[in-house]
Amino acid sequence: MEYIYDTQLLIEGKGLDEDKIRDYFLSNFKEDCLIAVGDSELIKIHFHTNEPWDVLKYCASLGEINDIVIENMERQARGLKG
Repeated sequence: MEYIYDTQLLIEGKGLDEDKIRDYFLSNFKEDCLIAVGDSELIKIHFHTNEPWDVLKYCASLGEINDIVIENMERQARGLKG
């Protein structure tokens, strides 16, 4: 498994741009399965990464982050809680 953490969160703010956020992710983070959808006030992020803490820091710079879920997919594959 190349990327360990399944990371999901919501960003709430003003003037959010899902295309700019997606482009930033693709240029600055090693990841796969990126989904960044929403509107100018709420963006849902879902992705697989090895550095979820860096992504949380970036997302927090855009607005308030909530509904954060970070699961270890390697543990899940072994039948353990993520």
